[in-house]
Amino acid sequence: MKTTKVILILTFAFLLMTAPFILANNNDPIKNLKEMSNDEATIVGVAASNENFSTLVAAVKAADLVETLNSEGPFTVFAPTNEAFDKLPEGTVASLLKEENKEVLSAVLTYHVVAGKFNASDVLKAIKDNGGNFVITTVNGEKLEAYTKDGKVMLKDAKGNTATIILTDVAASNGVIHAIDSVVMP
Repeated sequence: MKTTKVILILTFAFLLMTAPFILANNNDPIKNLKEMSNDEATIVGVAASNENFSTLVAAVKAADLVETLNSEGPFTVFAPTNEAFDKLPEGTVASLLKEENKEVLSAVLTYHVVAGKFNASDVLKAIKDNGGNFVITTVNGEKLEAYTKDGKVMLKDAKGNTATIILTDVAASNGVIHAIDSVVMP
């Protein structure tokens, strides 16, 4: 009986510790991942295997970043879901996907990428070790600020907008993906 109580308490404690990374809603952005070979399991391959990242994958293709994000890395990608792209003003995605806006699209996408592999525990430690705010330099050279609010890990972009990390530590052969609920802008 005492052992059962200890197990329940430990389970509850684990759930509390991982609560910031449980989805805010019941839509699992990483459902339906298919079995992939190591070549397919790159960041682009993992994202392409999930319907909830179809807008992101289309944008990566339009910006000619597939080869880069399929390279050795490692990378950490804060990946906006389709719902995150849907929050942008009407016409924004269609405009960004146009050939003449490839440079702007590339800047937006590389603002979601960090050189190196940083799991959720690494991000939390960096936030704690830096007094509650951790400044992240993205691949495009701009900064994101990571912090916690109401038990969730947040990202603040250069314009002051925020995104919530809704799922963490999706493994890829060349890094890790953390799903976010809004598109961050440089």
